[in-house]
Amino acid sequence: MTDVLGDKRITQVGIIVRDIEATAQAYADLLGVEVPQWILTDSEDMAQTRYLGEPTQARAKLAFFDMRSVQLELIEPVGAPSTWQAFLDEHGEGVHHIAFQIKGMENQVGLLADKDMPLVQRGEYTGGRYAYIDGTAQLKLILELLEND
Repeated sequence: MTDVLGDKRITQVGIIVRDIEATAQAYADLLGVEVPQWILTDSEDMAQTRYLGEPTQARAKLAFFDMRSVQLELIEPVGAPSTWQAFLDEHGEGVHHIAFQIKGMENQVGLLADKDMPLVQRGEYTGGRYAYIDGTAQLKLILELLEND
C-alpha cells in the first residue's frame, strides 16, 4: 500500500458531536483558546456530495482546532443521510475518522477499494476534495483522504 496515505502523517482527527457549540466550548475551555466559529458545509449542488454512491443533501456543521501537528475537527450532522449521521445513529458521539493529505484521489480510492476498504462518502470543498473510506473491518475506523488543489 505504498504512498496510499501520502506522507503518512495524520493531519486531522474528526469527532462526531450532537451539539457543536457546547462541545467546541468545552474544547476551547480545556485548551485555553478562543471558541472557533463553526461553518456549514456546502449544499449537494456545490459540494457534489455522494453517500454510498448516491447524491445526498447531507450537510454538517464543522469547527476546527489547529493543534500544531494535527487538526481537531468537530462535526455535527445536519439533515440527509451521510457517514456522519450513520456514525451518530450507530455509535453515538466519538472519533469518526483520521485524515491524511494525499495526491491522486481516484487512484488512492481505487487502491484502498482493492484492499477491501470501500468508498463511503465523497465531496468537494473550496480548494479540494475529500473521500471517506470504510476501514472499520481492518483498522477499526474510517479514513479520510484530503486532496487540495
